[in-house]
Amino acid sequence: MRLHAEVLDELEESEEGALMSSAALSPIIGAVAPAPRLVVGYALTKKKVKSFLQPKLLLLARKNGISFVSIDESLPLSEQGPFDVILHKITRKEWQQVLEDYHEEHPEVTVLDPPNAIKHLNNRQSMLEEVADLNLSNFYGEVCTPRQLVITEDPSSIPTAVAMAGLTLPLVAKPLVVDGTSKGHELYLAYDEASLSMLDPPLVLQEFINHGGILFKVYIIGETIQVVRRFSLPDVNTYDLLNNVGVYRLPRVSCAAASADDADLDPLIAELPPRPLLEKLGRELRGSAGYGKMPGYEHMFTDFLLSLAQSKYKRYLSGT
Repeated sequence: MRLHAEVLDELEESEEGALMSSAALSPIIGAVAPAPRLVVGYALTKKKVKSFLQPKLLLLARKNGISFVSIDESLPLSEQGPFDVILHKITRKEWQQVLEDYHEEHPEVTVLDPPNAIKHLNNRQSMLEEVADLNLSNFYGEVCTPRQLVITEDPSSIPTAVAMAGLTLPLVAKPLVVDGTSKGHELYLAYDEASLSMLDPPLVLQEFINHGGILFKVYIIGETIQVVRRFSLPDVNTYDLLNNVGVYRLPRVSCAAASADDADLDPLIAELPPRPLLEKLGRELRGSAGYGKMPGYEHMFTDFLLSLAQSKYKRYLSGT
């Protein structure tokens, strides 16, 4: 079995609903809220607030003594809190440095996600290299990565570079850096070498691997693993290769709207990867991801936060 997975940092932006204010995050008037067992400070973009801090999550968290508090980026982080957890999705270098300095002074605070983990996943070259470096051969199935080539400049040199690298067409072209913009998620499929010079570096070129038109998207929160099926690009056959030239922009794949969990699929294609393999991958590749599109993420994320609170309490009792 081959597991073809793509780590995407795409959280869908809802067209409806307003940005939640601090009042929306406070206890309901007239209700007695339990004393927070965990304070989560969050620094998120407006888009991420709308997609992630859904009312269901906030209510469930509040019932379990978890409080979400907005971080004011205009004020020193050390003057805010105290926090047990900092949840952020800000990629500016200045903010990353603020987080690193804060964590040095407050190592007891859990940062989700650590800046180093985000740096790996914001760069598609290092993202794929993380998987390629794993020792997963014959571990309940085959985990492979497509061969790739990084192009940083001079589009006219791409055809020669591809030929020298021995990559096989068609090739998927992706921006090198995932910067949170729509352009950072644009994908293209190039069928012939001559058209490669039409691409816009910096980018990563990866060999397209037929995968039955289905992707498995793996979500990992703490020790919890959930797998969902997503419709992907159809396989490329000999006819396609002989009758297509140029570069084609690809539609969005792997998003929640492309769910294939309830589709009538060939069992050989729809079969989920073996659980031991997923657990091994999870242990090796814990890092950054977006959970707003994961089915039932509210319960899983709340359970994860509660596990952090329990771990902190145990450390307190042991005096460490």
